[in-house]
Amino acid sequence: MDPLLDYHLAQTRRQFFGQVGLRAGSIALASMLGREFASAAPAAGMVHPPMPGLPHFAPKAKRLIYLHMNGAPSQLDLWDYKPQLQPYFDKDLPESVRNGQRITTMTSGQARLAVAPSMFKFQQHGQSGTWVSELLPHTAKIVDELALVKTVHTSAINHDPACTFVMTGSEVPGKASIGSWLAYGLGSESNDLPAFVVFTPSFPPESAAQALFTRMWSSGFLPTKYTGVALRGQGDPVLYVKNPPGVNSGDRRTMLNALNRLNEINHERIGDPEIQTRIAQYEMAFRMQASVPELTDLSKESKATLEMYGEDVNRPGSFTHSAILARRLIERGTRVVQILHRGWDQHNGLPKHLRNQVKDTDQACAALVMDLKQRGLLNDTLVVWGGEFGRTVYSQGTLTQDNYGRDHHPRNFCMWMAGGGVKPGTVWGETDDFSYNIVKDPVHINDLNATILHLMGIDHSRFSFKFQGLDQRLTGVEEHHLVKGILA
Repeated sequence: MDPLLDYHLAQTRRQFFGQVGLRAGSIALASMLGREFASAAPAAGMVHPPMPGLPHFAPKAKRLIYLHMNGAPSQLDLWDYKPQLQPYFDKDLPESVRNGQRITTMTSGQARLAVAPSMFKFQQHGQSGTWVSELLPHTAKIVDELALVKTVHTSAINHDPACTFVMTGSEVPGKASIGSWLAYGLGSESNDLPAFVVFTPSFPPESAAQALFTRMWSSGFLPTKYTGVALRGQGDPVLYVKNPPGVNSGDRRTMLNALNRLNEINHERIGDPEIQTRIAQYEMAFRMQASVPELTDLSKESKATLEMYGEDVNRPGSFTHSAILARRLIERGTRVVQILHRGWDQHNGLPKHLRNQVKDTDQACAALVMDLKQRGLLNDTLVVWGGEFGRTVYSQGTLTQDNYGRDHHPRNFCMWMAGGGVKPGTVWGETDDFSYNIVKDPVHINDLNATILHLMGIDHSRFSFKFQGLDQRLTGVEEHHLVKGILA
């Protein structure tokens, strides 16, 4: 063994500059900020401290719960009421409406683009008079808590790039997700649970489901400790959260102490920041051995609360069970909870499959908002609901009075927000008579992301991370604007 040779082998060009950059940067930062930096230092002992200088201003919301309906819910059948479409049943979509816009290869070969009005009834609800489909009876009861945005639009027309776009602000893989950005910038109030937690609940078995990719909750170019921690729906929420037979908590602590010392030695030699991430993640895993079983124990929840969520609340892996755990997580200091529910891609048999999807989620979504409000948490918790794009007004495949399908439509779709800093009972934006084009108040997906950051106390234009020579941002390099009309 030659220690000098080992040292030189470890000192690759990347690692050398990584070490020098980290150390020189630390010295420069300390000299520039001085006492001002010290005044903003995080409280001692915080596992997930915020970045210095964040939030930029007083936040309206301290936590985010993001409900992503993967596959693209049909805005025409849920939120964007178009009664004037009925006379157009089975007639060709006017070229003046489509105006040469691209369509997917799934319908580009069809002989006709036949208009398919929604078969579902709509009614106005609440003091706001918001039009809501009969498919959403529970959400209809809370419309006065929501800000419904009817004019969200995106660039992507296929699921994978569209989901990547809505969660990371870019269609290009490798960027950081919104949950990771918030965990990185704002940290967490909990020392015993991750700053960013993800659920991927089950969905109705007869529904077609697009795959979920980890990039939707990945930290991308940010340190990997900011990647969302996915809690499992079956078995232990976290693999190996329990100690194996014959190993107690004291033994585990002794082993981790020794492992941490070895990692610290290696970090001194190599300077790889990912080693620090491993140390932090091992420590978090140790704390989660005590915090996760308590988190998932619903025995102390009141009967009224459990009934409000619905019959699936005690079924691990269900959307309903994930929703109540989301509330319990943010109560315990987790910054971001993301629930991704699959099966919303109805290219055919939409009336049947959409009904099943909504039945699986409607009550739980409404219960989550009301549960947060009853506990005084809604004022500073932001809840976001939506998909990656919308659905076409024309039918994909055979059209009948009670059966149709809808293709992908990026030009406009609906999302809603509730809670911290959002103006309740608001409907923002208008689409044309075919729910095909936006005619008033368009909202780009990164306008919405900028607004979410704003509500969390962050100026999106000043929130960046240097990577590949660029100041990377969640909202990209183009100019985006806050959706001020939905802000309280």
